[in-house]
Amino acid sequence: MFEDILTAIGLVLVIEGLLYAVFLGPMRAMIRAALDMSENQLRISGLVTMAAGVLVVWLARL
Repeated sequence: MFEDILTAIGLVLVIEGLLYAVFLGPMRAMIRAALDMSENQLRISGLVTMAAGVLVVWLARL
């Protein structure tokens, strides 16, 4: 299980790094937009993203 967690963290880092390397301009715009959002909007976005991630993992494990 610990190996799976480390693998998942590694994949997140690879994907995030790839996004910044390939789409630097849009990523900066996204960060600026996030800074303009309220705390509640950011929390809701985080919860929705987390739920989508759980759904993807669940579907992949079927």
